[in-house]
Amino acid sequence: MPLLKTKLELNSMSPGQELEVIATDAGSAKDIPAFLKLSSHELVSASESDGGYRFVIRCGQR
Repeated sequence: MPLLKTKLELNSMSPGQELEVIATDAGSAKDIPAFLKLSSHELVSASESDGGYRFVIRCGQR
């Protein structure tokens, strides 16, 4: 579910804007970076702490 919500939010953003994603789903650690590698969006940072995952994503061109 975090990946779907991330995709939907990025679709409503302008290039250059940044999105912070906080997730507890362990699959997010692999799913979100894998999606970003195939897209025009940029992973600015990713971290894990106490079972939570935080991603900062810069919106790219659509």
